[in-house]
Amino acid sequence: MNIPTKDFTIDHHSKLPLHVQVEELFRKLIKMEAYKKGALLPKEVDLANLWGVSRNTIRQATNKLEHEGLIVRKKGVGTRVAENKSLTTGLDHWYSFTREMQEKGIHVVNQLLKTDMVQPNEEMCNFFNSSPEKKIFKLSKLKGEDSGDPIVYFESYFHPRIGLDKSDDFDMPLYSMLQENHGVTVHRSRENISACQAGAVIGKKLKVPAAFPVLKRERFVYDINGKPVEYNIGYYRSDKFTYTIDINKSS
Repeated sequence: MNIPTKDFTIDHHSKLPLHVQVEELFRKLIKMEAYKKGALLPKEVDLANLWGVSRNTIRQATNKLEHEGLIVRKKGVGTRVAENKSLTTGLDHWYSFTREMQEKGIHVVNQLLKTDMVQPNEEMCNFFNSSPEKKIFKLSKLKGEDSGDPIVYFESYFHPRIGLDKSDDFDMPLYSMLQENHGVTVHRSRENISACQAGAVIGKKLKVPAAFPVLKRERFVYDINGKPVEYNIGYYRSDKFTYTIDINKSS
C-alpha cells in the first residue's frame, strides 16, 4: 500500500465528520499517478486500519465515488479509478426548478403533487447508505405554466434523517423549505443528463406520445457536511425546456 502518510491522515478531533474526511482522502488518492494508470486501490480493510475508522465509513466514501463514476469495483478483483470517457462540467450555482424558472421570468405552478413513503431500490440504498427495509419519503411533482401544458415531471427521494412528511409546504421552493423547516442547507449537486423516450407512463403525465423525446436529469444532492439529502429524477419536455450551461475557461 503506497500511500504517503503525511498527506493522508484523519483528524479524529476535527468537527468535520469522518466519512467526509475519508471521501476527501479518496479524492486525493485517485489522483495519484499509479492509480490513474490502473493500479488497484488499497483494500477497504487496510485503509480502515490505516486511518482508524470503520469499514462502513470507508464504504460510505467509495459508494459516493462509485456513483459519481470516479471508481469501478469488480467482485473478486478490486477497485480501480474509472476511465475518463465523458466530459464533466461544473456549474457556478443551481436551484430548485421553481427558482430556475423565476430566474428566467417564468412563473410555474404545481399541476400535480403527491407524497408517499416507499421502499428504496438498490441505487437509493447505496446513495443514502440506508437499509432497504427502511421506507423513504417520496415527492412527485408535475410542473408547468399557469393553465398551460406540463413542462417537467419530478420524482424526489429524501434521506430518512431529514424527517419530511406530507404536512410540509411543498408549494415553497424545495431547497428553501428544507432549510427553513428542517435546518438542511444543500451545498453540492451532482447531475447526470441524458436523452430518452418518454414512455407510456411519463408520456401520459407530460401529455406527449410514448416515443416523444425528453431530457432526463438525475440529481444527487448533498448538504454542507457532505451528507446525502435528495435523489431526484426529472423528465423535461424537449419542446418546452432547454438546458443551458455557461462555462468559463480556466486559466
